[in-house]
Amino acid sequence: MTLVHEASGAVLASKIERAVTVKARLIGLLGRDAFPAGEALVLEPCSSIHTFFMRFPIDAAFLSDDGRVLKTYQSMKPWRATRIHPSAALVVELPAGTLARTGTREGDRLAFLAGPALRREDGRSI
Repeated sequence: MTLVHEASGAVLASKIERAVTVKARLIGLLGRDAFPAGEALVLEPCSSIHTFFMRFPIDAAFLSDDGRVLKTYQSMKPWRATRIHPSAALVVELPAGTLARTGTREGDRLAFLAGPALRREDGRSI
């Protein structure tokens, strides 16, 4: 599965892990030493997150049911927490710098695509 920015086709992640159980959402990224570029953790359902006990900063994007970005947090350092976003259906946690690199902002739409990312002739993702 691949996560792409619908307008630009930029790939945010090509390796996506889903956390849908209470236990998986509680554990999240805890215990990891790194979060490699191209990876993402999707917590669903989720309306707030924290980075307590984490070892690295992350980017986070709260999405509505239709994939619209409701709120972004860039380079969220360890020992921080977000406010509650009641209309969020899920949150995508990404390596720090991913949102800036892809130009992802509030109001944009993201899409989960099955299979590998498609590329244009110029090398950009579709």
